[in-house]
Amino acid sequence: MAKNINDKPFDEATLLKLEIFKDCFKEWFPVFIHIKYIEKIYIYDFFAGSGSDINGISGSPLILLDVAKGDDLVYCSSVKKNGKKVTFVFNEKEPNKKNQDKYDLLVSNVDDFLLKCRSENCKSTTCVYDKHCTNKEFKNGFNSEDGRFHSILRNKQYAKFILLDQYGFSQVDEEVFLTLVNSPTTDFIFFISSSYIKRFKEHTNTKKYIDTQNIFFDESNARKCHITIAEYFEHLIPSGMEYYINHFTIQKGTNYYGLIFGTNHTLGMEKFLKVCWERDTKAGESNCNTQADFESHSLFGSLEPNKIVDVKSDLKNKILKGIIKDNISGLKYALKKRCLPKIFTEVVKELEKNGIIK
Repeated sequence: MAKNINDKPFDEATLLKLEIFKDCFKEWFPVFIHIKYIEKIYIYDFFAGSGSDINGISGSPLILLDVAKGDDLVYCSSVKKNGKKVTFVFNEKEPNKKNQDKYDLLVSNVDDFLLKCRSENCKSTTCVYDKHCTNKEFKNGFNSEDGRFHSILRNKQYAKFILLDQYGFSQVDEEVFLTLVNSPTTDFIFFISSSYIKRFKEHTNTKKYIDTQNIFFDESNARKCHITIAEYFEHLIPSGMEYYINHFTIQKGTNYYGLIFGTNHTLGMEKFLKVCWERDTKAGESNCNTQADFESHSLFGSLEPNKIVDVKSDLKNKILKGIIKDNISGLKYALKKRCLPKIFTEVVKELEKNGIIK
């Protein structure tokens, strides 16, 4: 039976994960409201939980709905003005009676949120957004018999934001990952328990979902296990395909979990990087100093972080060897190295100042 994180207060690690979900969606949603060729917007939360913790702190479904309002209902107004159709789908399914109550709580919490929102804000009996709560096994919903979900995924004129806050690691396998990667106008984030994959790498149940034969952990550095898992998924991307994968490690006690983000657009990658670098100003990738940088209050706190030094050095070499020949390829390379694009412009300006390039 899956662990139920909603029957107690959210811990610090869970709150950090929810903050990243929130800020990422806040960056993503307004972009597609204003793109003319986008006809519909779909937001899927496949492991929605009950909607809040035992103290009423909002979980992902209520966070997504709250962000979608915008300050002073600005996003609701823009959706109406631009004639967009926005649909939220919240799914929660677990196998026993107690967790059926969890689904009932999800429905109740979502309905209460929308009722309160309408009465306090727009004074309307209906909401500008559609919402559906479902109670399906993940794979049944993902591979729906009527093919509706895959039809939505394939449509270039539908923008999709997909949240997969799975328990453990078994649900987002290679098939699910590649389906999302090959879906146009689709950004996704999934949570994965990287420490458990590392710990049980040789277990039969692990091998059923993850090709552990091609995963090589650094046994001397446990905090990098999530980076290793992210690189494994990145290597699944078809050769020659322009696609961007980012990751964020979350330490909880002695375990390491994390988020993996995927997008086929540079803007999507830049926006997710912005969210990550706001939380980790040294490397943009963890709450636990995965790059072993000096702490800001230490004697060496003024030095450039290790990751920045390494990426700048890499960029300089590639520019001087003629591998990076123009601004676009340089900016994209910076994104691939999981750095904000400004790092490339800083390197170029330094080389220009020193008379090395022009």
